[in-house]
Amino acid sequence: MADLAGVGRSMLERVFQAQNLDTFREQHWQGSFEDYLGIVRERPEVTRTAYERVYDMILSYGTTEYIDNKKRVTHYHFFDDPENDGADAVFGLDIPLMKLVNIFQSAARRYGTEKRVILLHGPVGSAKSTIVRLLKQGLEIYSRKPEGALYSFGWTRDPSRPGDVTWCPMHEEPLHLIPHDLRPLILEELERGRNGGAGRITIEGDLCPFCRQEFRELMLEHDGNLAEVLRHVRVRRLVLSEKDRIGIGTFQPKDEKNQDSTELTGDINYRRIAEYGSDSDPRAFNFDGEFNIANRGIIEFIEVLKLDVAFLYDLLGASQEHKIKPKKFPQTDIDEVIIGHTNEPEYRKLQSNEYMEALRDRTVKVDIPYITKFSEELKIYVKDFNRHRIKKHIAPHTLEMAAMWAVLTRLEEPKKHNLTLMQKLKLYNGKTLPGYTEDNVKELRKEAEREGLEGISPRYIQDKISNALVSSGKSYINPFMVLNELEAGLRHHSLIKSDDDRKRFRELLAEVRREYEDIVKNEVQRAIAADEAALSRLCANYLDNVKAYTQKEKVRNAYTGQDEAPDERLMRSIEEKIGIPENRKDDFRREIMNYIGALAVDGKKFDYKSNERLHKALELKLFEDQKDTIKLTSLVTSVVDQETQEKIDVVKSRLIKNYGYTEESATDVLHFVASIFARGDAKES
Repeated sequence: MADLAGVGRSMLERVFQAQNLDTFREQHWQGSFEDYLGIVRERPEVTRTAYERVYDMILSYGTTEYIDNKKRVTHYHFFDDPENDGADAVFGLDIPLMKLVNIFQSAARRYGTEKRVILLHGPVGSAKSTIVRLLKQGLEIYSRKPEGALYSFGWTRDPSRPGDVTWCPMHEEPLHLIPHDLRPLILEELERGRNGGAGRITIEGDLCPFCRQEFRELMLEHDGNLAEVLRHVRVRRLVLSEKDRIGIGTFQPKDEKNQDSTELTGDINYRRIAEYGSDSDPRAFNFDGEFNIANRGIIEFIEVLKLDVAFLYDLLGASQEHKIKPKKFPQTDIDEVIIGHTNEPEYRKLQSNEYMEALRDRTVKVDIPYITKFSEELKIYVKDFNRHRIKKHIAPHTLEMAAMWAVLTRLEEPKKHNLTLMQKLKLYNGKTLPGYTEDNVKELRKEAEREGLEGISPRYIQDKISNALVSSGKSYINPFMVLNELEAGLRHHSLIKSDDDRKRFRELLAEVRREYEDIVKNEVQRAIAADEAALSRLCANYLDNVKAYTQKEKVRNAYTGQDEAPDERLMRSIEEKIGIPENRKDDFRREIMNYIGALAVDGKKFDYKSNERLHKALELKLFEDQKDTIKLTSLVTSVVDQETQEKIDVVKSRLIKNYGYTEESATDVLHFVASIFARGDAKES
């Protein structure tokens, strides 16, 4: 037992040593009102409004700018959730997030949006709640940092006992203690002592009812001597915390019959009425509604449009006037970001309800659609189903196919008849297609006004991937297992509006399966043709013939030693693999020779890998030549001779090494591709 106690003691000692007591002391600093004025003079940013603080918090994590379809887009790293290693990272929504941050910037500069309710609107599972959660958590973390510091105050009846403090229930700004007629003077003094830097210091708002009562009684006690009153004030550093109900509030509507506005603005403390003699004494009131406790920070309204109409009056005053009306008390100033989120059916009800006109007028709507960029959608599933979190092997392209189908369900059919939905997906993902420019992609996005507001939610995809992982009898899951789960779930999907949608989604699954077939065929082809020496020999042979052809020379036959005409059949067999027509062959061959010549001028040597089209053509030609010798289709019959098996094992090892398969998944994908080739051979015969 003594040994166990020693181990426990050493563990605790390591924990104690890891503590940063200086940080703790900074975050729990207390001082006088005079001390606080010194802090304001040195660091005026401590007096920022809630909107200013949120905007500065987002910017503090840095930004990256890039061009998307000729439009400059800013990516805010804050939404990558760097504090939690990307656990709540938001992908593919840079443009909606830019609009949201622009609202914060406008509100921070007092351009008018600080008097609005910010409403995040979009389909279920589009990351609305995640965005608000990030803002709330980010504000908590920012308030602990020196650059995010803010302060509040409390009252002590005996200045000689500073530890006995009753803190302001609404965590308000200490400068509210300065009477209105003296504010210009104190601001002038604060500005005079500053060293430049941050913007002007402003004092907005008045004391809450509780602090007003304390202030009034102390003024009477000290015959109006403000200096003596302020000796009763203790200022402290304020660390925002949703769990401690300091500066972060969340309100979720409950049963309409049980909604009570006191949940927002506080309620009478009936036990204290006897002590103070009146239910209108602020000391007999609990200023603990969500609006009260969220002062100086942010309040989230979950499904805000489900609020009872009576609640909306509180919401309207809080947004437009920055005031709330607690029961039996005058309007009380608040300083907080009001942000809500809702889905489309609820928003349509808002638009059709004439009683909600005032709310519509005071709302800034930000659409948060589903992701329509395939590579960004994929990041969601890679984050959740990676090798660090999932023990079972996920075969290559499994998550890609799920993400591809999800995005296809959200896209609108292109109005151009010569463009498929799959091609549209690839254009959106940055792939270039012949005849389509960035302007065309921009036009496609513009004509599809509701794109991303309907379709399949990422949550559905995540659920079905999880089902496949659990139900798979193999040591891995592959795209077909997940696609089958996705299709099976469509029968009972509660959010699919019609049988036509269900039919369309099934057709898109078939489209994804065909795309997967093409991908794995190409992958196996490349694995078969991955013989570097053979590719180099084939390339050298091709270039010798192209050089002779373009310079109208003969080619020496290495076996007979005779000069012969360039091998047209060889050259065309390679060029046809990448669709070079007969009437374009001369241009392509000259292009290759010019490229080689330009490299030679720079003292560089030609490498077939540097020319993507030629590389692909060589691989396809080599695959065609080797396909029959490997006899891949014999896998379907399960009768494989030793020589063929050795060649198949080489291909399998390349799939494992170069493409991320396991022994079992590589075997299965080879069988699958073999069956495709067998079908093709049967059709040809």
